[in-house]
Amino acid sequence: MKLEELKEKIANSEGAMLYFWGDNCAVCDALKPKIKELFDNSFPKIEQIYIDAKKNQDIAAAFSVFSIPTTIVFLDGKEFAREGRAMSIAALEEKIRRPYEIMTS
Repeated sequence: MKLEELKEKIANSEGAMLYFWGDNCAVCDALKPKIKELFDNSFPKIEQIYIDAKKNQDIAAAFSVFSIPTTIVFLDGKEFAREGRAMSIAALEEKIRRPYEIMTS
């Protein structure tokens, strides 16, 4: 996916989650299925987009991602939450829950 396509997708969606990861990142590998499960089960209307930061350095730089894993959540086209390497899945869920409920009600 190209940067402009991604920006357009974010702007035109109710919600989008970008997960920046790397293929040699053990933390990325451990968190990725947990992030997927969280969004599949709790926030199904938020589109999930997984980005290999090494293969897409231009996209990572455009979103100011300098370490992996990084999760960025957009609601109504605007960045709402950003969590980095030592993120808590429970804290991320808590942060998104209320605005997601308002957005989808």
